[in-house]
Amino acid sequence: MKALFITTDELRAKSIIGGNVDADKFIQFIEAAQDLHVQNYLGTLLYDKLQSLIIAGTIDDAGNADYKSLLDNYVVSMLIWYAQADYYMFAPFQVSNGGVFKHRSENSETPDITEVQMLVTACKDKAEFYTRRFMDHMDFYSYLYPEYNQSTNGGMYPDKKENFSSWVL
Repeated sequence: MKALFITTDELRAKSIIGGNVDADKFIQFIEAAQDLHVQNYLGTLLYDKLQSLIIAGTIDDAGNADYKSLLDNYVVSMLIWYAQADYYMFAPFQVSNGGVFKHRSENSETPDITEVQMLVTACKDKAEFYTRRFMDHMDFYSYLYPEYNQSTNGGMYPDKKENFSSWVL
């Protein structure tokens, strides 16, 4: 069993994704962003710890207040913006028996690829801001989360670098 760190309603409420957009169109992007981006910075052990607390229904217990705070104050914001950045490039498309189709509404204009990429870049910038906040928090309070500094066998060790660009000179 897997727990998502945000709900589809939270993503709708804190993004430009309309309330009438079918959750089936974007829920996989929440899961992918959680696995690819958030797990990268939490590391597998802390990621799994948060998952297990949510699945067990104990995330709100007093003894887990630090994990709840980490989730609410850092992880949720990161995930909301990473999920949007991953979703928007795919949002106009649908695959059905007849192939791949691009949606067009009668009373709207479809943005060109550069406009969509600007939207994605803006979302990534916000995701990186929240990721930096998370990393700053972990620099001072990682002792509250022993899983963050433990090694894993076959899992991801947390990425602690703030180099978000793909080019290093």
